[in-house]
Amino acid sequence: MDQQQDLGKILYEATGSIARITLNWPEKANGQSSETVHQLDAALDIAQHDYDIKVVILRANGKGFCAGHVLAGPETYPEFVASQDGIGSNWIGSRDLFLWPTLRFFEFPKPMIAQVHGYCIGGGTYWAYLTDITIASDDAYFQMPLVQGLGFPGGETMVEPWTFMNRKRAAEYLYTARTLTADEACEYGLVNKVVPRDQLEAEVEAMAAHIARAPLSTLMGTKALLIRAWEQMGMRQHLQMSADVMSIMEKTSDAHAARMALLQSGKKPRDIA
Repeated sequence: MDQQQDLGKILYEATGSIARITLNWPEKANGQSSETVHQLDAALDIAQHDYDIKVVILRANGKGFCAGHVLAGPETYPEFVASQDGIGSNWIGSRDLFLWPTLRFFEFPKPMIAQVHGYCIGGGTYWAYLTDITIASDDAYFQMPLVQGLGFPGGETMVEPWTFMNRKRAAEYLYTARTLTADEACEYGLVNKVVPRDQLEAEVEAMAAHIARAPLSTLMGTKALLIRAWEQMGMRQHLQMSADVMSIMEKTSDAHAARMALLQSGKKPRDIA
């Protein structure tokens, strides 16, 4: 059944066998706040339980795809506040907001395609890299600025060793916070295809329609085997370990000093990196 829902910062629409989830907070660069994460999760839940839906497209309104975590006050992340108040650490809050939803995103049981244009930064890269297929416009660029910019070892769930599947390239990307062009991301295997910006939507829609020709159960069985292969190599455990290490890094004095310097400078992590 065709449908449209405005979840707030996320738009959901379904036509035939294809669902489209749109990041719709362009004034904040489609950033990852608590609301955005939970609304995206809700949209995925709708698509998962709709037997008419075979393929999900994740896309964005505005100048780019997603600029990662929102740099804002504690009201943006109530899970962090509750965790700090409850145990004096962000360990639980970080897992609740950026570990379990990321694992759910990775393990979503139907094929997903990311339609990426413009900026794709920080945690936003995870929404691009962890889908089954990523198609980018030629103006897209990708960066994880946290090692250089915030003193964190990447995101709460370090996906790069798995998405790059190349230790040397993953190490350079993380240590230096270098920006990858769309063509470089395609060369590295992070992106399936790069197309001109004005052809991006048509290319993604064609890919989704092609995939949706197969039976739903066949697609879900294929997806399950793809995911289990990565999990058997240790990906799920490693992502959980990343969240644990992040909670330690929040307390180290030198990294904390780097974050305070960034805050006082008024710059963004990408500016420093």
